[in-house]
Amino acid sequence: MVTRGRNAVRGRITQVGAVALVGLLLAGTTAGCADRGERPPGQAAPASVTGEPTDGTTTEPVDESSAEPSPSGVAEMGAAPSRSASASPTPSKKPSRPASTAPKPRAVAKPPTETKVPPAPPKPAPASCKPSYKGTQASRAAAKAALTDAAARTYWPTSAPDIKIPLDLVKATAWQESGWQSNIYACDGGVGLMQVMPGTATWMNQRFEQSYDIADYRDNAYLGANYLAWLTKYIGDMYFESDFRLDADLCTTELNSCLLNAVIAAYNYGHGAVAREGEPLTIPNPSYVRNVRALMTECVCLTY
Repeated sequence: MVTRGRNAVRGRITQVGAVALVGLLLAGTTAGCADRGERPPGQAAPASVTGEPTDGTTTEPVDESSAEPSPSGVAEMGAAPSRSASASPTPSKKPSRPASTAPKPRAVAKPPTETKVPPAPPKPAPASCKPSYKGTQASRAAAKAALTDAAARTYWPTSAPDIKIPLDLVKATAWQESGWQSNIYACDGGVGLMQVMPGTATWMNQRFEQSYDIADYRDNAYLGANYLAWLTKYIGDMYFESDFRLDADLCTTELNSCLLNAVIAAYNYGHGAVAREGEPLTIPNPSYVRNVRALMTECVCLTY
């Protein structure tokens, strides 16, 4: 849901520190336009709780924007602290993969399993353009509920039921994109909490046979999370041998080392700028990735 150069609209959140973020977003001066910070539009489209795309054979979102990322709030992206091993995993019928290891991305991508992609993103909006607002803004409590519900859904119940979109990723992405402003409209077309592009929303609704309303903050949250799920499968199949884990502790200091970073990059810049058949995985917007990764652990929004 977000793809393109929304950097201008969302006024990228360059300082990821909780205090700075609160100041910026509570001031209400800017709103993040997801996926555009450095890439084109075509953000995420939500998948229904019950509906799922017919086994990886159809469309995919297009996002990409050419906005330049603001200075990174994190000097270097290292592996996230390993999660506590206190919670004992529930025995499953399938042997689980070691939590500390994951396949390295393929040197060159496999052919994509999804062959129909979303529309090309529009040109970036002028930096001088200011976002507009329509309707009533949802309260933080309402936005939190919508984002939490969206993260809890299973978007690929048949072909990839193990794909789970972390709640901290959904919250951080929405904060980066819009500052949780549900009624913001970016100059490049991005709409709402997840700054979903209209073309991407239309494509996602067709792909997953849904009818989400981009202007409704709850549907907007589903669209954004659905798009993150679509990117997870698309890139996971091409580079990570269908290992769809979005665990931060699988990442190394190399930004292109894990699926999580690739999905974040594609949400902002577009899947075509990150994953190309026969080519290595690319992270064209490191600042955006670092900002969202930092927000996943430091965002004030995590306490709402």
